[in-house]
Amino acid sequence: MSTHLHKERAMRTRFLPAALCAAAILFLPASAGASDTSYLSGDWGGKRAAWGHQGIAFDIGYTSEIAHNFTGGDASLTRYTDQWSFGSSLDLDALWQWHGMQFDVMVTERSGRNLGADANIGNNQLLQEVYGRGQTWHLTVFALRQQVNDTLSWRVGRLPVGEDFASLPCDFQNLTFCGAQPGNIVGDYWVNWPTSQWGAWMRVAKPTWYLQAGAYQVNPTYIDDRWARRNGWKLNNPSGTKGALMPLEFGWTPPNPLPGTFKLGAWYSHAGGQDVYFDDRRDPLGLTGRPPLEHDGRYGAYLLMRQQVTGRDAHHGVTVFFNASQADRATSPTDRQLAMGMEYRAPFGRPNDMVGFALGATHANGRAAATQRLLGVPPGLVNDGYEYVTELFYGWSPAAWVTLRPNLQFVRHPGGAKGRDDAWVLGLKSGLVF
Repeated sequence: MSTHLHKERAMRTRFLPAALCAAAILFLPASAGASDTSYLSGDWGGKRAAWGHQGIAFDIGYTSEIAHNFTGGDASLTRYTDQWSFGSSLDLDALWQWHGMQFDVMVTERSGRNLGADANIGNNQLLQEVYGRGQTWHLTVFALRQQVNDTLSWRVGRLPVGEDFASLPCDFQNLTFCGAQPGNIVGDYWVNWPTSQWGAWMRVAKPTWYLQAGAYQVNPTYIDDRWARRNGWKLNNPSGTKGALMPLEFGWTPPNPLPGTFKLGAWYSHAGGQDVYFDDRRDPLGLTGRPPLEHDGRYGAYLLMRQQVTGRDAHHGVTVFFNASQADRATSPTDRQLAMGMEYRAPFGRPNDMVGFALGATHANGRAAATQRLLGVPPGLVNDGYEYVTELFYGWSPAAWVTLRPNLQFVRHPGGAKGRDDAWVLGLKSGLVF
């Protein structure tokens, strides 16, 4: 069979889940009791609820993201990417009387195409956040957790750093507004979903605040696409560990009737890193071509604020947010990200719907830009400045287990290069909970 036919068959296969999503919505009115459950597959004849009472819970979901660029890049294209997730949590206290302990496992599978790369838009942050880290199977979580008492808890196992530090909801389709923000700018060693590395954390918590510290393996092998295609789903520890990433986070919950959270964090990695401007003799890299200067560590800090400001409860009203992260300028080609926005839940009296709007900026390090200039990169294509992003979406959920979120994105100065064309992108983020 020709390569062209292989690609066509693969695309048809990947669009089957999207067709399932559309069919589920079309037949929603005819599905007995479908709108009364949180899951498309229902209660499995009562077994799901029964297992839940015994301490066994399941988390099965599907997310797809379609994007089309009307402007920007070399061509107007439409690209589709998706993710399946299969997870379970075991309450070991309820099952075997292991005091306060819980075991979590999550396996994910990603596939599809990246619009930004295929259309050569030049964007820094993904237009489809669910793309990336290898379009294959991943062991995302394999971890043991214990709530020792009302104050102390810990977790250990295979974990994405962003699962536990700088964590944010992922309601938007552009990566600027999705997931743990440090991983968006230093993703070569701060690992977000769906990739995991061995790690652990400990938390001390009080009713209105907590302090949490962790340590995570830094091993570039885990984020190597070729390795991930063969081994990403396996519980193993490949060679190549460089050191450890150590995040620290303080969280505060204001004593308001409406929910809110404020997080202040910092991180340090002693895995080392390469300078973006100097070589090993502290001369400009772009002139000498020598190996880059090696640094002993890398570091950064973040501030995350999220507060509901209107509404009678957490399911109704407007929530505003502001996020800021800064990485060291010596080793980070992308060194800063800012984002702010709002989400309005239950608009027009629809309990499951949501409107979202956000603005963000990702900064390309000027020291790395200086190296690009010395290497002869044309002035208009040097990544020197901010990539600005806005996104507006409406999330329509005719039932709790299905969501369709059409969105409009605008990217100005993709990659921070003023010579690149701005991009208007129409997207659709869909989700099913099984």
